[in-house]
Amino acid sequence: MPLLKLAGDRLLPAIEEAKNEVSLEDWRANRFAHADATALVIPNDADITDLGCDVSGFSVIILEFPAFKDGRAYSQARLLRDRIGYTGEIRARGDVLRDQLLFMARCGVNAFEFAASDTASAETALGEFSYVYQTSADGAAPVWKRRLGRAAAA
Repeated sequence: MPLLKLAGDRLLPAIEEAKNEVSLEDWRANRFAHADATALVIPNDADITDLGCDVSGFSVIILEFPAFKDGRAYSQARLLRDRIGYTGEIRARGDVLRDQLLFMARCGVNAFEFAASDTASAETALGEFSYVYQTSADGAAPVWKRRLGRAAAA
């Protein structure tokens, strides 16, 4: 399973670095016992609203995407970026499909454990849509805002 990392608007293959993973449940039970952990694994059904700045010590947060139709980890990524202010790597793990990559990136995910072997098509997935319709963690201006800007300039 190749690891792809987002660099600007490109997906690049990355070398899997050694990390000490801890589950959110174990970390919450005893944070001091897992002080050497570098990656926090969060299941998609976990409530992360109370994490706050406690997660800033992790270099990687891994969000689990267990099934294509389950989008709760998208919300977790957005909360981590926008409300909690996490600036490190957010990695998608599990049922990560090509068609989801753009939406995951828009929510704040910047690394993907991509199950498919065709990693070249993964990068093209990021550029398939040139306009967006809502704001997100990626900071892209939605179409309506662009239209308002052109109208004000005219």
